[in-house]
Amino acid sequence: MPKKDNLLAILWMLNTGAKLTAGQIAERLELNIRTVYRYIDALCASGVPIIADSGHNGGYRLLNHFIKAPLLFDLEEKKALLHAAEFAKEAGYPGSEALDHAASKLRLYNNPEQERTLSHQLAGFEVAGRKAPPAVQSVLAELEQAIAREYPVETDYRTGREEQAKRRTIDPYGVVYWNNKWYTVGFCHLKQEIRSFRADRMLTIQPAPGHFKRPEAFSARDFFLQKMLPDLPGKGTLTTVVIAGRAEALDDLCLHWYFAHHLQKRTPGQAIFMLEEWAIQHFVPHFLLSYGKSIQITGPQSLKDRAAAVAADLAEYYRG
Repeated sequence: MPKKDNLLAILWMLNTGAKLTAGQIAERLELNIRTVYRYIDALCASGVPIIADSGHNGGYRLLNHFIKAPLLFDLEEKKALLHAAEFAKEAGYPGSEALDHAASKLRLYNNPEQERTLSHQLAGFEVAGRKAPPAVQSVLAELEQAIAREYPVETDYRTGREEQAKRRTIDPYGVVYWNNKWYTVGFCHLKQEIRSFRADRMLTIQPAPGHFKRPEAFSARDFFLQKMLPDLPGKGTLTTVVIAGRAEALDDLCLHWYFAHHLQKRTPGQAIFMLEEWAIQHFVPHFLLSYGKSIQITGPQSLKDRAAAVAADLAEYYRG
């Protein structure tokens, strides 16, 4: 390993609270013992308070668990980072190999008690999801580089309505993970506008000539969610919609991508939204009926009537 990595490794080892001899450090890191002495001297010269105890039970140790910098983590921080790594890997994070390497570093220098505690806490933590296939991970890796370095990419992109892929050139501004799928948001040279593209529909991808400048303060997430909002005809008059019900059902409703956009006020027993009348008459009742009896429509009466009509229509359909 490079010198800086060995210096950091020695700090990790000493930060466990153990007293280690130069021979033990040399054996673990596969270094010459004279090199260990030089590294210890370098750490001491940089201000790290390493205590050298001489004698039969001697060795090196840190003064009062000196290191508390953000670079080194306590057990709860390690657990949180390892949990986050599980989420990222299940989502198809493109840097999975580097993530595994970083996770192994987090656990490398635990003392036996810390490792037992961490293993016990992590044993019951699992993530069930639809992991992105390897092809999507390679697409995401290329997109990540293009976004960071601000260069366009060329892709053979096939939409859900087309059998044949079309060649697209895209200036990728960001990537978004939503509903078990990865998307990139960027400027499409073919359509001459900002659009979103599903990563699993990018059959090929490679860098394209040129350079772009991402719009200042642009949020790929905000753009993506805004585009998901229904294109309401005429943007009619807004109506106050009041929904009461169980707290957990209201929490879930307020986190929904559409209702969260229109939320005005939330109290322990109800949520208040401002919705277009067109939406109230068409798709809002279908959303709300999925919550069953866990919520109640308090108002307006037009929404209650429409929900009752939709429910009656469904009942008639299944009776038939």
